[in-house]
Amino acid sequence: MQQSPPALLTARWSSTDLDTQFSGVDLMNEAQAADYIDTFLAFDDRRKNWAVIEDGVAVGNVGLSAIEMRHGTAWAYYWLAEGVRGRGYAKHGLQAVAEWAFDAGLFRLELGHRVNNPASCRVASAAGFAAEGLERQKLHYGAERFDVETHARLATDPKPITASLPFQ
Repeated sequence: MQQSPPALLTARWSSTDLDTQFSGVDLMNEAQAADYIDTFLAFDDRRKNWAVIEDGVAVGNVGLSAIEMRHGTAWAYYWLAEGVRGRGYAKHGLQAVAEWAFDAGLFRLELGHRVNNPASCRVASAAGFAAEGLERQKLHYGAERFDVETHARLATDPKPITASLPFQ
């Protein structure tokens, strides 16, 4: 199932804390949402994106970008609509994407989260991504700068004991 423009609009506008994720992106109508999906949620050589589905509706995204096969690296990311958080979708989705990436020949997956987002830290840790360090003042949203904690998971790291989400 592909991500749909109406589902993206619903997820985005029902979750005010996603303002930073979608900063500077026009998502006011289905045409803009369709353009966002085609442009930013592509599935090509350098990035892969999967919709997180609940009851047939896309409620989030888990993906990889900056895929670099020479060194076997990529950047992982995830977000969920506010109403479906706490159900394990991000953790299990991130784990599934990591397993897919390692099966595809990648070796190291990296991600980062704002230090003021402990829920994202829990997701990364539960999906087997070890904390590696702090990048001071890396992100800039509005008038504020944010420190970012980086995490990584290697193909040789132990697999988490939790189940991953299935791919469709």
